[in-house]
Amino acid sequence: MDLLTVEHVTKRFANHTALDDVSLSIPRGSVYGLLGPNGAGKTTLIRIINRITAPDTGRVIFNGHEIAPNDVARIGYLPEERGLYKKMKVGEQAIFFARLKGLSRRDAILRLKQWFVKFGIEGWWDKKVEELSKGMAQKVQFIVTILHEPELLIFDEPFSGFDPINANLLKEEILALRDKGATIIFSTHNMSSVEEICDHITLINKSHNILSGNVDEIRRRHGSNIFEIDFRGAEESLRETLATRCTILERPEDATSIYQTLRLHIADDADVRDVIAATNEMVELRSFREIIPSMNDIFIRAVEGNL
Repeated sequence: MDLLTVEHVTKRFANHTALDDVSLSIPRGSVYGLLGPNGAGKTTLIRIINRITAPDTGRVIFNGHEIAPNDVARIGYLPEERGLYKKMKVGEQAIFFARLKGLSRRDAILRLKQWFVKFGIEGWWDKKVEELSKGMAQKVQFIVTILHEPELLIFDEPFSGFDPINANLLKEEILALRDKGATIIFSTHNMSSVEEICDHITLINKSHNILSGNVDEIRRRHGSNIFEIDFRGAEESLRETLATRCTILERPEDATSIYQTLRLHIADDADVRDVIAATNEMVELRSFREIIPSMNDIFIRAVEGNL
């Protein structure tokens, strides 16, 4: 069952259409990537889901009903534009935000202390926010976003400014939250992160939803029937054998196999078995694999209109 459904949402600002008839469905208990270039409409959609602004037409369905003001308490939102009060002490500010989310002071302190230890920032509890590095401040904001254990979490560019070690820590926590039952919307430009943690994606470009689906299915659907083989034997003889069955591409420059490597384009799926059989007859075939495009490749092709 889907936790959140966006139905035919349109939003205009003066002479600009931010979203134009956008629809998507977010499965419960998944990490859902919301992708798109700058200005595509992602942040506008996130603000509509959070009821910060309202759509001109269309609606948002949350847990089977049209989203209402009291549903916002069941959502945790980490915006791209971070904001902490610089003169407050870190611990007191975290407690303040936790109380706004409905936690008692006692429960807030208990949960915050646990998260501060987990993120290695327990020594900064009594420091002022202005003393924090950017990465530490982002850790604090991540913690106060998830502290009340909301059903839906929305992270807008959560890895911005993080070094690889802390970015990996955050990825692990996001996946752990999903495994505990949270549904997560993850807005980013980082395509490697999408492949690592997203189950489904929607790509918005120029105010429209141009691509949606399961990440693995999308990558396979938009493959180009490119295959790579590793072998031992007479390469020229193999090339002659395969010339009538497929197109032999340039040898991959980054090939690191201890075997000889060729890259092939097999236009018709029905010819794949024949190519494998012919290769196996001619040389010692060590591996045969399809080259699946990365989400970064698909993102670029989709935005440029080349899918």
